Amino acid sequence: MPLALSGIGALGAEVLHFTNAAPTWVIAVVALLSIFSGGLTTYKKGWIALKNLNLNINALMSIAVTGAILIGQWPEAAMVMFLFTVAELIEAKSLDRARNAISGLMQMTPEQATVQQADGAWVEKEVKSIELGAVVRVKPGERIGLDGEVTAGQSTIDQAPITGESLPIEKTVGDKVFAGTINQAGALEYKVTAAANHSTLARIIHAVEQAQGARAPTQRFVDRFSKIYTPAVFLFALGVAVIPPLLMAGAWFDWIYRALVLLVVACPCALVISTPVTIVSGLAAAARKGILIKGGVYLEGGYKLDYLALDKTGTLTHGKPVQTDYLALFPTVQDRAQALAASLAGRSDHPVSLAIANAAVDKNLPGHVVDNFEALPGRGVRGDIDGQTYHLGNHRLVEDLGLCSPALEEKLFALEKQGKSVVLLLDTSGPLALFAVADTVKDSSREAIRQLHELGIKTLMLTGDNTHTAQAIAAQVGIDQAQGDLLPTDKLQAIEALYGQGHRVGMVGDGINDAPALARAEIGFAMAAAGTDTAIETADVALMDDDLRKIPAFIRLSRQTSSILKQNIALALVIKAIFLAVTFLGMATMWMAVFADMGVSLLVVFNGLRLLRK
Repeated sequence: MPLALSGIGALGAEVLHFTNAAPTWVIAVVALLSIFSGGLTTYKKGWIALKNLNLNINALMSIAVTGAILIGQWPEAAMVMFLFTVAELIEAKSLDRARNAISGLMQMTPEQATVQQADGAWVEKEVKSIELGAVVRVKPGERIGLDGEVTAGQSTIDQAPITGESLPIEKTVGDKVFAGTINQAGALEYKVTAAANHSTLARIIHAVEQAQGARAPTQRFVDRFSKIYTPAVFLFALGVAVIPPLLMAGAWFDWIYRALVLLVVACPCALVISTPVTIVSGLAAAARKGILIKGGVYLEGGYKLDYLALDKTGTLTHGKPVQTDYLALFPTVQDRAQALAASLAGRSDHPVSLAIANAAVDKNLPGHVVDNFEALPGRGVRGDIDGQTYHLGNHRLVEDLGLCSPALEEKLFALEKQGKSVVLLLDTSGPLALFAVADTVKDSSREAIRQLHELGIKTLMLTGDNTHTAQAIAAQVGIDQAQGDLLPTDKLQAIEALYGQGHRVGMVGDGINDAPALARAEIGFAMAAAGTDTAIETADVALMDDDLRKIPAFIRLSRQTSSILKQNIALALVIKAIFLAVTFLGMATMWMAVFADMGVSLLVVFNGLRLLRK
């Protein structure tokens, strides 16, 4: 209502002045009514700024409007204050739109959930009051209230709010679920693993809020620039108002008016507003894709990267070995050898043994009772089945038993060259079968590396695995270089070496084992952040699932953000310079100056908001 009254008053004063339909005092009263109904907030902020010797936009506008009143430009003073108030309101709403893209995450968690009581009954309780270990039931179509682990049921869940995955994910007993995601198909029961204020979604919101509070390099530059620019403009305007009349016999009225217009035109509003709205929009756009950026400095700096170092296990690969090859050395032992090996492997908790045991389960092969089982550290296992002694172990075990041969060596070398771990089943007479186990490459890794190369970024794999495995995996996914047999300190030295060659380096890892390299890299990317508290808390950029394709998406977003920041600064400065020249020549009026200032401000705001549509 006050703003509407201010607009009517400003327009009325302009009409009365243009048509000469009322005396000056009437025009003055209408103008003052407009100014004080819409501009009191600006005057209050301006007065506080002047008391603190801070020449901000509110101070400049208050001086300009007061000066227009003192020289009798009532209609212009009213129209300037009204247009400035409208511009401030539109800018505030635009910034709110960017911020609401983040705060909207808070509304994704339901306020209540159905919890199982000690007597087995199900009761609706507030999510905030539900304790760790409680069992919660969620129906089809409901949002999940807390992080947890499925204990009963099977369903598909839309995890887009957390991980950015476009397709629903199958969930069954033992799988993790996240607060804010949507249960689609069947009923589920899950055990709560994180309180409401420590859920993955809560940590995302907290991290992004912190990121919003951190100033990006461009924003810091604009702030420093404005602190110099604004007083300089004020002194220049003062010189415009005083020097020509005193030294050049200019008309006081004309030059004071030009000085006031110059103050309005030179307001750094567009410069100041352009950076935060762009950064916040970029952070929100990234969060929607399941990319958690810990500050504007990383969003803005991502475009500089030209080299990306990557861990192997869990980053490029699934991190879970599977049986890839099975070769029976005698046709008569085809199925029996695999069943025997699985029976021995099932007694071990080694990842390679588990892969062999799981492969037999998938084929529904029968199990055998193992007697006198013994683990052979660094070599394998031994046990008796149906009165016969069998060994299941590596190349070294075969050598120790004196059962190796050139033909067998050739088969072993062919598989080991592919980066696979080879295990052999042997009886007392010699080898019966070969099993090859490997950590398989994610399909998304190949596509991610291809996209990184298209963006002009070179890739380097750093892994603790042997050089054969490193080279094999690198060849599969198309990585430029690979280094194996590395300790954490070796990975750090590899990053340092790239810096020594003048590269800007990013590092991708799990956030724990690769900590030294992640910390040294210009930007550290943590994989599988949805399941790792440490990753969210320590990474510069956390990918809310283990999809490497989010890194090229981040780099594209960073490049676009940097481009928009430069566009906005250039627009603001160029248009300001043009209108300053027009003003100095006496060709601009105050309300035109406000239109120019408001237009530039809105232009840079809407340009920044484009990031939300990507």
